[in-house]
Amino acid sequence: MTPEQQDLIVIAAGEDRVGLVERLAQAVAEAGCNIEESRMAALAGQFALLTRISGPWHGLSRLESSLPASGRELGLDLVVRRASGKPAETALIPYQVDVVAMDHPGIVQSLANFFSRLGINIQSLDTETYPAPHTGTPMFALHMVLGIPADARIPHLRSDFLDYCDDLNLDATFEPLRG
Repeated sequence: MTPEQQDLIVIAAGEDRVGLVERLAQAVAEAGCNIEESRMAALAGQFALLTRISGPWHGLSRLESSLPASGRELGLDLVVRRASGKPAETALIPYQVDVVAMDHPGIVQSLANFFSRLGINIQSLDTETYPAPHTGTPMFALHMVLGIPADARIPHLRSDFLDYCDDLNLDATFEPLRG
């Protein structure tokens, strides 16, 4: 991000329907701004968006002014925040974790607690449930990306995590993020 470029974080939620992404992207383009990163999903008939938009201060100001009306018109609840732009305090190494297990309440909380106790930040988290082939047993899958401090003892962390998952009957992998 150059000194004249700034970031805006936009969170949107509402009933899913065709054209929401196009209309939001149009508002961003008309303000002279750019979508840098985004996560979008339709869940249970609802639309959710988290996005980072960059642009010159005047473009972001124009976008901030126009978004409330656009949100009302589209039936979306919006949260708009200027990003601080401050860099991470320590170097982080990206690792990915994948977990598969029979579905039951508390899996995400348990895994989040494991990493939180160690001061490890979860940078992204995706989950889904699905029926197991042949049996139809409810299954749970999780993918997360972690930011591990560079001074962490990763082989010990990996071993402790996999032991923890074994104790909970979770099949897990813990690997450096590639690509």
